[in-house]
Amino acid sequence: MAGPGDLAALELRARALAASGRRRILGIAGAPGAGKSTLSGRLAAALGPGLVAVVPMDGFHLAQRELVRLGRADRKGAPDTFDAAGYVALLRRLRAPETGAGAVYAPAFDRELEEPVAGSIAVAPGVPLVITEGNYLLHEDGAWAGVRPLLDEVWFLAPDDSLRVRRLIDRHVRHGKEPAQAASWVSRSDEANAALIAPGRARADLVVE
Repeated sequence: MAGPGDLAALELRARALAASGRRRILGIAGAPGAGKSTLSGRLAAALGPGLVAVVPMDGFHLAQRELVRLGRADRKGAPDTFDAAGYVALLRRLRAPETGAGAVYAPAFDRELEEPVAGSIAVAPGVPLVITEGNYLLHEDGAWAGVRPLLDEVWFLAPDDSLRVRRLIDRHVRHGKEPAQAASWVSRSDEANAALIAPGRARADLVVE
């Protein structure tokens, strides 16, 4: 278990993965608002673009139009609102880059548009460490069960829940929701997803509090 002051130790652990001599994939998991993208960004900044690429799971959100068609738009962020099989397929490509091949392109999620954007992240073949972050890296249902075997390590972020919920509400407000609407969405949707994610903590290689 690592505490909030252990960023330097986490950087060293990530560097060791990058120095292993072959492509490694580090997963950073946790509930909505746990700080996954923040930690991924800090590690990427510390190690530099030649050593690490960040590929978020959120790029595999289904498009809003498809969520509406499926009747799932009101629970966007739940496990069945992602293309989990597509995410697994990308992880396989990233884990074993083809000799002589060029970059592998991954999608990103645009929070201003609230939509995935294909081909947004280029992962060069020589990058030794890929960091992938998202809610369901340790989820065991359906296609999600294929994620964990493709990751060399998974860290589970477990901040104080009251702080995490405040961050979530603030995020939703920044992206256009009214405060009451944001609080309602977090209580109904994000926290339901957090409950699904929590059991994954026991399957992580490291818990970061």
